[in-house]
Amino acid sequence: MAITGVTAGALTPSPRAQTLASNYIDFATAGSSDGWAQQYLPDLMAAEAEIFGNRTLSGFLSQVGAEESMTSDQVVWSEQGRLHLHYKNCTVSTNTITMVNETDGNTSVSTHAVRVGDMVLISDANATIQAFVSAIAADTITVLPYKHANIAGAGVASTTNVSVLVYGSEYVKGAVGRAGANAPTFQSYTNKPIILKDKYEISGSDASAIGWVEVSGEEGQSGYLWYLKASGDTKARFSDYLEMAMMESVTGAGTAPTSAGTNGGAITGTEGLFEALETRGNISTTLDNTATLQEFDDIIDELDANGAIEENMMFLDRATSLNIDDMLAGLNGNYATGTSYGVFNNVADMAL
Repeated sequence: MAITGVTAGALTPSPRAQTLASNYIDFATAGSSDGWAQQYLPDLMAAEAEIFGNRTLSGFLSQVGAEESMTSDQVVWSEQGRLHLHYKNCTVSTNTITMVNETDGNTSVSTHAVRVGDMVLISDANATIQAFVSAIAADTITVLPYKHANIAGAGVASTTNVSVLVYGSEYVKGAVGRAGANAPTFQSYTNKPIILKDKYEISGSDASAIGWVEVSGEEGQSGYLWYLKASGDTKARFSDYLEMAMMESVTGAGTAPTSAGTNGGAITGTEGLFEALETRGNISTTLDNTATLQEFDDIIDELDANGAIEENMMFLDRATSLNIDDMLAGLNGNYATGTSYGVFNNVADMAL
């Protein structure tokens, strides 16, 4: 029987285990390593090695409750503001306070909702005092501390970074009416969807061929289904793109990106989850490789200041997560000065 040798790059698998010129490996052919003189013949591993594990990202958005359906080209929503008036980063001069930032996110406020007759808490890192609002202007209020002549004398030493919280009002007997009105505030936001596309192609002859590699795909396929494996990977990749776009996308700044060439539509992006967190969330960069428990307490204190701490979540990269692990390991009871804070009944042999 004559066998025509072919180069390795031209080998074509056959749907049946039969000897053909197109799929027979002849080690005697020139350029085939050491030919028949080598003692080790190759063995075909008829299975695809899953060296990357599960390669999908599906489920993250649903787990954090960040999914919402829509059917229009734009979505507009409102978020409720705080029930009580609270201003931060205010500046103080004697008994006059200039409002700077509203806690709900309005910066450089030109007007405020504090009224004459309000009672306010004034605080900084040193002290907290109570005062009465005696006069107001567009962006300032004048207060009279209840127990001191002025704000500085009450222990509030800062002239900047002062917080003001309205906690009530006081009027003398027979006072008529209430100056101004305090309407509830809210924040209005808007966003737009984006269109994602992907494509999978296969020729008719390939679709009718039997696959040669045993696979298990992310979509649940298994067996010798090479072309279906590629189709399943394309679908899984599109699902990943869909979720990653909802997390990583950003809105365009100014005129960038430029208008698209097709249909005259503008490519403006969309606000993803991470951009929303960076814009309206809390971001910390303190937990580096020298992270301490105090830095972690500062983060918890900031989350607690925003209320409903059990509903807050920290999104960490791998480096920050390991830094927290190392910090907690240093608090373990196996260290001379460590502690487990009641975990595992304070048994020193157990890990924190």
